[in-house]
Amino acid sequence: MAEANDPVFQIQRIYLKDVSLEQPNSPAILLSQEAPTVDIQIGLGSEQIGEGVFEITVTATVTTKIKEQTMFLVEAKQAGIFEIRNLPEGQLQPVTGIACPQIIYPYLRGNVADVIQRAGFPPVHMAEINFQAMFDQQQRMAAEQQLQ
Repeated sequence: MAEANDPVFQIQRIYLKDVSLEQPNSPAILLSQEAPTVDIQIGLGSEQIGEGVFEITVTATVTTKIKEQTMFLVEAKQAGIFEIRNLPEGQLQPVTGIACPQIIYPYLRGNVADVIQRAGFPPVHMAEINFQAMFDQQQRMAAEQQLQ
């Protein structure tokens, strides 16, 4: 039987929190023969919603343009509720900034791809993300800002 102070990490729920699709220049832009450019931005969020319970979000914004005109814009926010308790000192941030997003991201990728395909566009495949490197970069930037 587990001790009362043993570390706890449990997924309570993974869910699609928000999704939107915009096609501001349809139908005219759909007739264009030019190849679109694709820009993908990823964001992370973390909020404590109870004692030892956290909501972690991963947000993707996919913007596809032909020249300066937007073909489509998809914004999606995938979230997870995690129970995280009794971690050793200094381990909470890496768990919420690396481990949780790694669990959530495949769901986000699938939902974004599905929305884009159901809208009638060729699929956009979001690349794998190294959340460890992203976390390390954010830590370095925070440390640099403190030195200034």
